[in-house]
Amino acid sequence: MRAKWLVTIGVAVTVVLLDQWTKVLVHERMTLHESIPIIEDFFSLTYVRNTGAAFGILAGKLSASLRVPFFLITSGLAVGLLIWFLRQVPANRPGIVAACGGVLGGALGNMIDRFRLGEVIDFLDVYVGAYHWPTFNVADSAITVGVILLCFDSLRSEPASVEPDVAPE
Repeated sequence: MRAKWLVTIGVAVTVVLLDQWTKVLVHERMTLHESIPIIEDFFSLTYVRNTGAAFGILAGKLSASLRVPFFLITSGLAVGLLIWFLRQVPANRPGIVAACGGVLGGALGNMIDRFRLGEVIDFLDVYVGAYHWPTFNVADSAITVGVILLCFDSLRSEPASVEPDVAPE
């Protein structure tokens, strides 16, 4: 197995394990909608369930019978596209590989929730006074950071004609 796939899988597994572990802790130790202030007027742990996409997008817009299959299929397609993209990434681009591992792990972490619960456990609540960012979780954080890193890399990278890093068949 190539090093880039080991890095990708290592980062993805780490994200999934951390994501699922934190969600289990929140579910077992908090009641739904309970909020524990960590930094006054800025950050709390707040247990909510998200029926929508990242940051609550489309929450309550689809019935459960359509919502769960829709998000599972969409996530599955995203994972497939990510794997296709990774096949094109040269092995000497560890930043891109790690970022993709974060996105992959985040997508899988939220897919596990959707498959098990039909919704996603969120608990990281950032706000200033009465202005709240949508509550999120470790998986959402990994996806966001991974996508930001990929965007920064695409802005600073010089175009190169590189053959895809795939083994001959």
